[in-house]
Amino acid sequence: MDEFWVYYRELLAYRDSPNQKRKLELAFIFWELFGTDTGYKQLDERKRLTAAKADELLLVLEYPELPLHNNPAELAARTMVQGRNISYATQTSEGTKAWDIFMSLVATTRKLGISFLEYMRDRISHRSKIPSLATIIREKSLIISQTALWQEELLINTG
Repeated sequence: MDEFWVYYRELLAYRDSPNQKRKLELAFIFWELFGTDTGYKQLDERKRLTAAKADELLLVLEYPELPLHNNPAELAARTMVQGRNISYATQTSEGTKAWDIFMSLVATTRKLGISFLEYMRDRISHRSKIPSLATIIREKSLIISQTALWQEELLINTG
């Protein structure tokens, strides 16, 4: 288990400063970890299943800006389920749709670092001091894609 956690921390470090040499080393280490039999049947089967997804799992070596796990998505889903359980669900399909929209807005504003309450006040009052969420997302994704291009150029130039 320690080797897996060490590898995970090395992937995190790679994301902060990617380079071609380290990319190749991390790919090699992946295959050492997941291509070696332990003699423990269930673990070896799990390692084989993981190795079968190598292309997807090692995308972070090509695109360091990708998350290494899906915890934020899992937490968002859990929050929605907890809220639904607390409120004893909705009574109509329209209520379910409204609930889903508001929960999505709460999660999106949180991810963007915007106060949900301030965003709702801005929209209800028609002040429009806060740009639309779509505009903010487009701007942030543009920044991320420009950063990715810059990192890719850096990788090519430092090779």
